Order: sequence, then C-alpha cells, then structure tokens
Amino acid sequence: MPQVFLLKPGSILRDASGNILDARSSVTLVISGKTKMIVDTGQEGEEEKVLSALKSLDLRPKDIDTLINTHSHPDHCGNNRLFSGARILSPTEGVVIAPGVWIIETPGHSMDSISVAIKGPELVVIAGDALPTFGNFQKNVPPAMHINRDLAVSSMAKIVAVADIVVPGHDFPFYVPEREYVRHSDIPARIDRD
Repeated sequence: MPQVFLLKPGSILRDASGNILDARSSVTLVISGKTKMIVDTGQEGEEEKVLSALKSLDLRPKDIDTLINTHSHPDHCGNNRLFSGARILSPTEGVVIAPGVWIIETPGHSMDSISVAIKGPELVVIAGDALPTFGNFQKNVPPAMHINRDLAVSSMAKIVAVADIVVPGHDFPFYVPEREYVRHSDIPARIDRD
C-alpha cells in the first residue's frame, strides 16, 4: 500500500489587500512498491528543508526515481535539479504512476495543472494549486490566481468528491469529511490517521 509523507508544508503570505507577497509549495514524498516519487519540489532556496526531511527518512536525492510537478510554476518546480537522476513525468488523466497512484487532470489555476491521487489507508490527493489552501476548501472559492474560473471550480469539486485527505499547494494537509487540518507535530509527517 502506498505511503505519503509531507516533507515540507506549503505557505502563502498576502498583504492587507490580498496581494501575494510570497508563495511556497508543499513538497510531498510518495512511496509505492519500489517507486519513490516527489510531487512538487518547492521554491529555489528551500533545498535544505527538503534535503533534511528526506534525510530524516533515510533517503537521499539519488533514491528518488520519479518527479511530478502539479504544474510548471517556479514555486512548485524550483528544486527539480536536486533530483537529477529521477525521471520527470507530465502524465495525463488516469495514468497510473505506480500501484495505487494515479493522475487527475485539474486545470483552472493553469492549463497544465494536475493532481496526484494515492490510495492508501485513505485516499490522499496532492492538489497543488488546484486547491491551494484549506481556506479555499472551507469557503469553496477557487484559487485567486486562475486562468479559467469555471475550470478551477470544477477541478476543486473533482478533488473534494474523491479525497479523504488533501495536500494543498500552499497549506497544511486537511481532512475533507471532517473539514479540519491533519494534526502533525513533526515534518516530515506521514499523511494518514496514524
């Protein structure tokens, strides 16, 4: 059964008018069978956080064989170079990456936005900016930055319809049915109901 580990939570900082001052993506490790994949690598300058979290799991960048970016913005793919030995995938809807791990197309924030679904003890969806924060979920509003509002709303609904847990692009993971954050004291943290 696949395992999901949050290596680094995402964050977003806005000014009083709501303008984005700083955005940093979540970085997530998925292990399924022999496949070790990173979904989104964070922003350049966050290398030490990512490497430290991997090290605490007894892994090094060379142990990662697959890399998936939920979309091509630099805050989500800024550290791809850390995993130079990994194959970088740009899969489409329904493509199975490893046992229990597949792709959901979730355009709206950008046309190339995808989410990664993982069937473990619960269904986890790594949503990237298709569902960037817990607040977007709570208020049922699409990401402020989007290229197509209807697609963004549809993609959020698609994620929420299947997920037990969402790893958003710029926040901590949350439970969908309970509408509350997943509580973890340490990073990296295994994403499930331990």
